[in-house]
Amino acid sequence: MSQILTATGKSFDLYQPDPDRIDPRDISHALAHLCRFNGHTREFYSVAQHSVLVAELVPEEHKLAALLHDATEAYIGDMVRPLKQWMHAYQDVEDWLWTCVCARFGLDTELPADVRHADLIALATERRDLMPTDPAIWDCLVGIEPMVEIIRPWSATEARLTYHQRLMDQLAIEHRRKAA
Repeated sequence: MSQILTATGKSFDLYQPDPDRIDPRDISHALAHLCRFNGHTREFYSVAQHSVLVAELVPEEHKLAALLHDATEAYIGDMVRPLKQWMHAYQDVEDWLWTCVCARFGLDTELPADVRHADLIALATERRDLMPTDPAIWDCLVGIEPMVEIIRPWSATEARLTYHQRLMDQLAIEHRRKAA
């Protein structure tokens, strides 16, 4: 069986993903219930909140890409970075699903550099505010400064509602921009 059942009751085929079956409500729900860092944060902190944070750090023209940069995780879950680097099949599925997300929402498959940079700023801030203290150096964060603001984790409900509203607002903005 290659299908999963989504929060909206849709069957989504992981082997033959259909961009038309990607639903913003499913993405919002799943990312709001998915904890960053495989759940090893001091308290619950969702991928949805992370995505909103990344979107706040980029210019207007890249906010949709920032909100959706982890949308594949709504369908295949998250995997910690060290393991993801070894799991080439996971990366292939993630890339395949990313192509479908981009087709569904009219995004370029190449993630903008400022979104990748904002993702690292968010990671540095999350490490400082949400993770146990650890002196180890994370190579990906060398030269990256965290935000000044402290992260206050949202509940899954607040994350779902906030993420979904921001996503729908951004989709409306993109629709109007493309129609002009």
